[in-house]
Amino acid sequence: MTTRITHHLNDALLMSYAAGSLPEAFSLVVATHVSLCDECRARLAGFEAVGGAVLEAEEPAAAMAEDSLAATLRRIAAMPGETHVTAPEPDAAADPVFPMPLRDYVGGDAQDVHWRALGGGVRQAVLPTEKDATVRLLYIPAGMAMPDHGHGGMELTMVLQGAFEDAGGRYGRGDVEVAGEDLDHTPVAAPGPDCICLAATDAPLKFRGILPRLAQPFIGI
Repeated sequence: MTTRITHHLNDALLMSYAAGSLPEAFSLVVATHVSLCDECRARLAGFEAVGGAVLEAEEPAAAMAEDSLAATLRRIAAMPGETHVTAPEPDAAADPVFPMPLRDYVGGDAQDVHWRALGGGVRQAVLPTEKDATVRLLYIPAGMAMPDHGHGGMELTMVLQGAFEDAGGRYGRGDVEVAGEDLDHTPVAAPGPDCICLAATDAPLKFRGILPRLAQPFIGI
C-alpha cells in the first residue's frame, strides 16, 4: 500500500519517544506512524543516536557486575507489559490497514477489531494502555462530520484508511494531526473509503454541542 505522508510528528514528540518518556497511548501512535514514514523514522534514529552518545559520554557512577546486562534482560522479560512501543522497520506485509505496531496491539487487522457503535455509523474501539492517556480506533463513514470540539490537552490522530479534512488541511493514510489546547476543529471524513483513525488523548475533549457533551461520559473521549 503506497503511502504519501505530508503531516509529520514534531521534534518534541520524537525526542520524548526516543527518551521513553511518552505515555503508552502516544507511544503507540508514534510507533505506528514511524513504521510508515521514512522522514520521521530517520529523524527518530538521529535523536536516538544523540541520546546514545550522551549516555556513552557519562562516567558510570559505580562499577557494573559482569552479569548486569543479562540480569537486566531477565528482569525486562519478566515484566507483565511493555509501555514503550518499539518502532519496527518499514512494514512489508501485503496491503494491511494496520501497520505492524498496531496489529500487535489489536491482535490482527481492521477486520479483527471489536467495534462499539456510537451512532450514525461511527464506531470506536478503545485499546488497553496505561491510564495516563487513552488511545482508540475510530471508524467514521465517508462524508460524516465529527462534532465540533476543542482540547483539554494533547490529541494525536493518525489516519489508517481513507482521509479526513478540517481547518488544518487534508489528512490521508499515515498523516498525523497534532492538536493542542489552541485548536478547535470539526473533522469531516473525506469522500472515498471510510476513514479509520488511531487517536490518543491525555485529557477529555471539549465538545461545543450539548448532545456530544451529554454522550461524553458514555463514549469516554
